[in-house]
Amino acid sequence: LALIGGFVALWAFGIPLSVSAAIGFIALSGQAVLNGVVMLSVFQQLQAGGASVVEAVRQGSMQRLRTVLMTAMLAMLGLLPMALSHEIGSETQRPLAIVVIGGLVTATMLTLVVLPALYVAWFGPKKGQEPDPVAPA
Repeated sequence: LALIGGFVALWAFGIPLSVSAAIGFIALSGQAVLNGVVMLSVFQQLQAGGASVVEAVRQGSMQRLRTVLMTAMLAMLGLLPMALSHEIGSETQRPLAIVVIGGLVTATMLTLVVLPALYVAWFGPKKGQEPDPVAPA
């Protein structure tokens, strides 16, 4: 999911795929996987503590919202000067920063929205089973 944002960012800025952009995709993949693992680990911890799948996803998403946003924002804001640079040497730095920033925008949103939905769809109650009781909001 993060790769989509990286390619769209390269296309939007008119930057061709280069070696530094490819290195940006490697860094982006690591950051996106880190955020996904943070979310999944808290879901599994809550389920091991006795919470239903839906409740574990609800609580875990709220508990790790700040963590996921802060790790993504740290990387994006740290690379912003490199992405905005037009000085000598920026032709090698800029593609890396653009890929990481663009990819983290989509990866963060999708980690916070799509990953919990996929977790519930995969591990939630199956057809024919009685759904888990959902606590009132």
